[in-house]
Amino acid sequence: MTTQIRHHLTDDLLMAYSAGSLPEAFSLVVASHVSMCDECRARLAGFDAVGGSVMEAMEVADMSEEAFGATLALIAANEDAEPAPAPRTGLFPAPLRDWIGGDVDTIVWRGVGGGVSQAVIQTRGPETVRLLRIPGGTAVPDHGHGGTELTMVLQGAFRDETDRFAAGDVECADEDMTHTPVAEPGPDCICLAATDSRLQFTGLLPRIAGRIMGI
Repeated sequence: MTTQIRHHLTDDLLMAYSAGSLPEAFSLVVASHVSMCDECRARLAGFDAVGGSVMEAMEVADMSEEAFGATLALIAANEDAEPAPAPRTGLFPAPLRDWIGGDVDTIVWRGVGGGVSQAVIQTRGPETVRLLRIPGGTAVPDHGHGGTELTMVLQGAFRDETDRFAAGDVECADEDMTHTPVAEPGPDCICLAATDSRLQFTGLLPRIAGRIMGI
């Protein structure tokens, strides 16, 4: 059930994901949210359908005589492949779990100060995607953004100047937003966050720590 998800992906993000033009770091966040959110999954299906119609209207490209036979050979080679294992239960949604090859118990956390920890996930491109673990009641220092930050909550919840974000919710921040996310009391708030630039901390010590940790 996804009825508790209140904050969804924008149409621009879903269209870029459907078109395959979204950077890998952001695609991981989008895929993770879509796997949990019926509403965004339905909207994505609509954009996929539009894209399919556009492709059908394009001119047909010539193919070599060997292409069809090669395709059939690839299909036949995979007919005896083992079926995919049933999705495991755990904290991480399937796309994230498959990407890193495990769940939260496999993560090696690195402290970034103030009790907050992170784990950077390897992706292609200059963008960065990381897991953040924020203890309940802890605030991430006040910061702005030099670009886009897409954050999905996996566990717990946080509040900032805009609203409350709980498990499954996504927040998209841009250059116009400065905020101070605060994890709600209770379980650690664990988030998956993609950025295309470093955060712009307002305090001296957070700025120094951010440069050291690459945040």
